[in-house]
Amino acid sequence: MKFDYLLILGLLCVQVAIASESSSPTAQLASLQQLAARSEPHAAKKLILGATRAGKHLVAVGEHGVIIIADDDRLEWRQAKLVPTRATLNDVSFVDERNGWAVGHWGVILHTTDGGETWVLQRAATAEDRPLFAVHFIDGQHGIAVGLWSLMLRTEDGGASWKEVVLPSPPDGGKADRNLFGVFAASEGQLMVVAERGAVLRSSDMGESWTYSLTGYKGSFWTGGLLADGRVFVAGLRGTIYSSRDGGNSWLPVSSGTKSSLTAFSKSPGVATFVGLDGIRLNVAGHSVHVAQRQDRLPLTAVVTNGNGKLITFSRNGVVQPEQGP
Repeated sequence: MKFDYLLILGLLCVQVAIASESSSPTAQLASLQQLAARSEPHAAKKLILGATRAGKHLVAVGEHGVIIIADDDRLEWRQAKLVPTRATLNDVSFVDERNGWAVGHWGVILHTTDGGETWVLQRAATAEDRPLFAVHFIDGQHGIAVGLWSLMLRTEDGGASWKEVVLPSPPDGGKADRNLFGVFAASEGQLMVVAERGAVLRSSDMGESWTYSLTGYKGSFWTGGLLADGRVFVAGLRGTIYSSRDGGNSWLPVSSGTKSSLTAFSKSPGVATFVGLDGIRLNVAGHSVHVAQRQDRLPLTAVVTNGNGKLITFSRNGVVQPEQGP
């Protein structure tokens, strides 16, 4: 499960933030949900859990409400000017160079209209910490956020309002209570969500209704994405990768050559790139798989391809610098 690293680490970050604020539960909750993130002198070295492109910029999010931004060509990271939460943020999605959304613990959803420099709070849940793990916007109005215990939220008005989606029971019975770890656009106008117990959910109506796609895998998928040639990849626990060429109607396992869990996906022309625990970076191109590993085995938590085709990776230590040779 993703709990064995990302979620546990995220929860620990939240607990540290709570302890540092106040002994009052009301004040603790307010500090996470509503108080602005602190200005961090080394924001680019904080735990980062999600990253994406926003036009000619990169935007990454992480612990204690930290959001960092960099230009594609210079890659000099700066912290966002205003973030109205200290909750750990898990994922971020932009539809153009200005409009984006970020999600995280306490069900927090943030929105920006200036490329990530300043953010407003659209949603926060006060009853319980039911984290949102991932977010994807189809356009400026339609978006999906997913999280703990099959929590799925949908908006049709750019996040001004969010409605909970009631998911169907899984094919193997029981209630819909699987943790939903990632959401992305797939082929033929579909959305896909990756989850526990090998689950992939599909929607062809902008997230209004969902069906399960059976992969045959019993572990957790943490990430996934679509290549330009129509292949869909999902990946997760213990280096597991599955691919589909027919929009998720059928799946085949891909031999990854690693047992390290894969945490994030990015793409460049014809190549699917995954990063993961133990410093793993894995490229799938056609039928070829290439695995590389950092000597320091630094756990990698997010990856994005910039406008120049360069892969930028992130970790518990923030933006990852290339390893120096001997």
